[in-house]
Amino acid sequence: MPPSGPNTSRTDMSQPQNPHAPLYIRIHDDDNVAIVVNDGGQPAGAVFADGLVLREAVPQGHKVALRDLAEGEAIVRYGVVIGYAAQVLPRGSWVNERVTTLPAAPALDALPISTRVPPAAEPLQGYTFMGYRNADGSVGTRNILGITTTVQCVSGVVEHAVKRIRAELLPRYPNVDDVVGLEHTYGCGVAIDAPDAIIPIRTLRNIARNPNFGGTAMMVSLGCEKLQPDRLMPPGSIPIAGGGHRVDTVTLQDEAHVGFESMVASIMKTAEHHLAILDARRRVECPVSDLVVGVQCGGSDAFSGITANPAVGYASDLLVRAGATVMFSENTEVRDGIAQLTARAATPEVAQDLIREMAWYDAYLARGNADRSANTSPGNKKGGLSNIVEKAMGSIAKSGRSAISGVLAPGEKLTTKGLVYTATPASDFICGTLQLAAGMNLHVFTTGRGTPYGLAEVPVIKVATRNDLARRWHDLMDVNAGRIATGEATIADVGWELFHTMLDVASGRRKSCAEALRLHNALALFNPAPVT
Repeated sequence: MPPSGPNTSRTDMSQPQNPHAPLYIRIHDDDNVAIVVNDGGQPAGAVFADGLVLREAVPQGHKVALRDLAEGEAIVRYGVVIGYAAQVLPRGSWVNERVTTLPAAPALDALPISTRVPPAAEPLQGYTFMGYRNADGSVGTRNILGITTTVQCVSGVVEHAVKRIRAELLPRYPNVDDVVGLEHTYGCGVAIDAPDAIIPIRTLRNIARNPNFGGTAMMVSLGCEKLQPDRLMPPGSIPIAGGGHRVDTVTLQDEAHVGFESMVASIMKTAEHHLAILDARRRVECPVSDLVVGVQCGGSDAFSGITANPAVGYASDLLVRAGATVMFSENTEVRDGIAQLTARAATPEVAQDLIREMAWYDAYLARGNADRSANTSPGNKKGGLSNIVEKAMGSIAKSGRSAISGVLAPGEKLTTKGLVYTATPASDFICGTLQLAAGMNLHVFTTGRGTPYGLAEVPVIKVATRNDLARRWHDLMDVNAGRIATGEATIADVGWELFHTMLDVASGRRKSCAEALRLHNALALFNPAPVT
């Protein structure tokens, strides 16, 4: 839902405003709170254009009561109840987590099922990018050698080998972008036969199938681990470039390895074979329908839901119109908007799949004596997000307005196009890892508080929610959506800018900031099964 506009002498966001004038943004006509836009917030006594006077200082991004609120009265933002007043809050009061209470989570029965399915929008044609075609029909945006690992015990050896490969071998293969060790903390010391163990196992298997690895697969095993190579990668489970059915595997405990250097030499020899295959590949023109874009937010603030996330949602709709696949995720950050999602589900079956994933995650949290309220971080609250309901309403905006065409359980791989809900925890690192497994070849990440998040396996495009963050982190942010809040740009303007940025980054014509700086987070598997 786009914002209705800042409260000044105008009612829209199409023209820039005096940055020093007190300014707030009200999202929906029914809202009884608004957020303060100005950098640094506004002091007590600040007077807005409609005569609203602040009773106390209100930081940037935080809510102000637009009218008197009685104790227990609903607090409405985005046109929905995000909480209740824990005390009387006169007009002009600062509304934050200390003076509000959290509503109960919406029930998962009696939800609207495919009652508001958006009609298919006019197809968007004429846009392409330069990508790497794979034998299985997928397309990579990068040409990377991925080295899969079966167990955390081999990580140090693989890390050493990757450094050597980059320094000694990669210069001979100029068409290969990088070599990446797919390291993790799984594989042994775990209940490998527990029902939920399938989640980390299929996650690792499907990451190895990511389009950016070009169908070349090599693996490093220790030898004694529970997650044996044939269990992780059964013969025929992954298409192998150049033919064959088994993944090339280096086992460190093989008797042929005498000393550390012998292990590293084996990894490098196997890697060189795969580098030669990858080096023969060339970019070709591909339709936008070959893009698989994962969208995510982290370090969110109150601007996330009115600037960056709606702009990403606009770009998501453009991608869907062009036939591409867009994944949105983060269970706890959509849970309170589940009714919006089931209503947009393309079919009743998709709606039931959404309900299934929410119910599973509710039960998972309950086993740990937690609920969705545990999600909101100190930084979220400092940025103006009082609770998970408010955060969820802004998070859902990344999904745009298209019908939801499918749902993936954690670790599963995509089989459909369009807008897909990929069920993941809200942890930035676990969410990104699961979207990699689903098959994304490009990642879009919004932030208001700021985070240097990045992935080695796919380019990550970062979108700032605020002008001040874009200014201070000028070499870490790719797109500044903060201009929407000040009226310097519209949601559509930034959405189109992001769309073209995605095509440039996907084509290799441009590196994202995180990619250029080699800011890469480690993979983080989701393992709800027991650790022994």
